Amino acid sequence: MSTFAIFLVLIIIVCLLLILVIMVQNPKGGGLSSSFGGSGNQVVGGVKKTGDFLDKSTWTLATLLIVLILLSNVSLKGNYSQADSKLLDGNDTEIPETIPEEVPEQVPASTPSPADTIG
Repeated sequence: MSTFAIFLVLIIIVCLLLILVIMVQNPKGGGLSSSFGGSGNQVVGGVKKTGDFLDKSTWTLATLLIVLILLSNVSLKGNYSQADSKLLDGNDTEIPETIPEEVPEQVPASTPSPADTIG
């Protein structure tokens, strides 16, 4: 498995986690903490800090996603660092001639299509 494939799997996992964390949050600011009654001063089981945890995890996952994308780009370019073609190396190499030695004198006539005969 190449390093790019490993980065690709990690990027997909981080994207799925980021989607999950964003979907859990409430757009009105309540989020998961308000569903457990965390809108007051209740601190049983650390429910009041759930909003802070979701906010920090969103930023952490987003930063991790950007870093993984940049690293995958570096690993992708690393795979292509060696030139596969002799022409790209810069050496003067002789290009083989691709013209056939014998060229036919007459080109056979093509048969007309039925659309050409309707007129």
